[in-house]
Amino acid sequence: MENTEAEKAIAVRAAEHTVIIRPSAKFATLNLRDIWQSRELVYFLTWRDLKVRYKQTILGASWAILKPFLSMVVFSIFFGGLAKMPSDNIPYPIFSYAALLPWTLFSGGFSDAAKSLVSNSNMITKIYFPRAILPLSAVLGNIVDFFIAFVVLLLMMLFYHIAPTTAVWTLPLFFIQALVASLGVGLWLAAMDVLYRDVNYVVGFLTQLWMFITPIVYSNSLVSPKWQVVYALNPMTGVVDGFRWALLGTAAPDTTTFVVSAGISIIFLITGMFYFRHMERQFADMV
Repeated sequence: MENTEAEKAIAVRAAEHTVIIRPSAKFATLNLRDIWQSRELVYFLTWRDLKVRYKQTILGASWAILKPFLSMVVFSIFFGGLAKMPSDNIPYPIFSYAALLPWTLFSGGFSDAAKSLVSNSNMITKIYFPRAILPLSAVLGNIVDFFIAFVVLLLMMLFYHIAPTTAVWTLPLFFIQALVASLGVGLWLAAMDVLYRDVNYVVGFLTQLWMFITPIVYSNSLVSPKWQVVYALNPMTGVVDGFRWALLGTAAPDTTTFVVSAGISIIFLITGMFYFRHMERQFADMV
């Protein structure tokens, strides 16, 4: 029922434009032009996903705040209070919450993208449109949740009398890196989920494992210097360190860590786009 309006929007677009569909080459091009021409459909599907996510919920969009906030409370009790994890001289609640914001954006994005093709199988089998739009809109839908939860972070900074640093202008760079990494991973998982349905079960385990190898509940300073470059292979390492540095004034992220993390994010995106495009010809038959 939720997909009826989306299908109508696709049909209208198809009526307005003549689309010649050809089999993709063995080494497929990315076909970015079609995605750009369908940008209004990206907006529509993103808005639809937001409405569906909070439809018939008691708290509605408040879940965007509750998820990172309740995680912060649990982490503060067990890791900050009992385990006495160092927090770089920052109150532990805001130390963990500042890391949970980009992490929730990243993990929520690739989790939603992973199931976007299978959950929209009726659309894929009925009409042509660039399939990459589905995981893209799933990732973009999490931006709204991010900014809602970001308001709570600003209130916490006010409560703890912490002012943003002069490096706050770099925050959009780390925000974009989180989106790039999320979309890259999401494209890989979405394409694989069509072929292997147990990928959907792996995503939950992957999310938990990835969270604990990201410096969310602990400081990156706990990692031995000789392992810093290896640790930076996690694209969220640079993002989390960058958020804390730009907002809370913790130690600036190491240049090597940031470059490696950003590079891995871009590699995830580029390889994910090519893999997704290569597998796209099979989606309608296997979904």
